[in-house]
Amino acid sequence: MTTAKVDPLYVGLDVGGTNMKAGVVDDSGTPLSGVSLPTEAHRGQDFGLGRMCETIREAVAAAGVGMERISAIGVATPGSMDIPAGMILKSVNMPWVNVPVRRHVQETFGLPTAFQNDANAAAYGEFWAGAGRGARSMVLFTLGTGVGGGIIVAGDDGGLVIEGEHSHGGEIGHIKIEMTRPRSCGCGGSGCLEAYASATAVAKRAREALAEDGGRSALHGVLRSGNELTSRHVFDAAAVGDELAGRIVEETALYLAVGATSLMHVIDPDLIVFGGGMIAAGDGFLDRIRGHVRRLAFPVPAERTRIVYARLGGDAGFIGAAACGRRLVREKISRL
Repeated sequence: MTTAKVDPLYVGLDVGGTNMKAGVVDDSGTPLSGVSLPTEAHRGQDFGLGRMCETIREAVAAAGVGMERISAIGVATPGSMDIPAGMILKSVNMPWVNVPVRRHVQETFGLPTAFQNDANAAAYGEFWAGAGRGARSMVLFTLGTGVGGGIIVAGDDGGLVIEGEHSHGGEIGHIKIEMTRPRSCGCGGSGCLEAYASATAVAKRAREALAEDGGRSALHGVLRSGNELTSRHVFDAAAVGDELAGRIVEETALYLAVGATSLMHVIDPDLIVFGGGMIAAGDGFLDRIRGHVRRLAFPVPAERTRIVYARLGGDAGFIGAAACGRRLVREKISRL
């Protein structure tokens, strides 16, 4: 009598400053569950470690399987970290220091556990199961409050995440794009891509432009209403022909094209992917970025590098974390 082959399953956990999201993912990258619990970072790092394990258990239960079906776990977190040691060293959004994430999760569940930067994990998720499926190399830019991302290059079994010697590889948002009169960045530096092209930066640049506009832009109405001006207001106004908003959007596309071109000339990837909340701006914004890249980049990569939007949305982080756990298992099998 032969026993039916059971496909392996993996759990991915994406830890954020506000919420933790986890899901069970099958061997093809399809999520079987997705759950979210509040991080409550203010309650301390010991509570946080417990909440990570609680979120993992809920994800497994929501998938309708037992822990015995899980082959490996992947955990992705923000902050400064030591990836080989599996530790968060310090996090801006969570008052945690020297947190032994991988060791705690691995000892709790007795399963191989991978640890990764959250932006790298999102890039790996898109590479494995999203916009990058079938590509050999990829760069992801995530456009939100800041600009994050990750770099994936060809490997023996799927792509390799560029972590860097000191766990600080792939900090795409902190490429320097202007040093003559640089804008200040939230990282404490200046001239970073994030200071020009994040959703926060788009709104800030628009407010500065409105101060010199003489009241012509429709965006003044947002300020008069007492609402906070957001990047969504800017993109919506640009879409209906507002001149000031259109200029801000065009400049933002140029800044992102400068960042993309820099990575294209260094990595020469198969694919550039843009993700995060700002992709709600639609295909027109992506076309603007593509146009600037064609003008700025070397002719061959300008012609051959595909530039697309991400597909996995908020699930990319936990899917990518699960993919990191999957890689642990597959590397072990390949050594046998």
